[in-house]
Amino acid sequence: MPCDTRLKPKQTISQRKEEITKVIARLSAGLVSGSIKVKLSPQGAIAFQGLTDQDRDGVTDACAYRRLMATGSALAKAKVQAAQTLLGKPVLTHGAHSHDGGATWYPSHKH
Repeated sequence: MPCDTRLKPKQTISQRKEEITKVIARLSAGLVSGSIKVKLSPQGAIAFQGLTDQDRDGVTDACAYRRLMATGSALAKAKVQAAQTLLGKPVLTHGAHSHDGGATWYPSHKH
């Protein structure tokens, strides 16, 4: 997974995987408690509003979504699926993205 390879200096892949696991646990708990909200662009790009830069530890929204859907709690997955249902489109994990919890959306990395 791409966020597995975004290593810090002198960090191993195993250490990075542990960090990602912790980020997804925080995300899952935040979705269930309501402190983190799912935001979707009109095109279906996903952002997690309330997941701070410190909490995310370099994990992108798209990567967090993929890991959450693979390993997250059923309640957290249900929050994402409810947002998808409201939009009426599937979540996209490429192309449009947000760097501010879904307040603004960028069509590519040319910004």
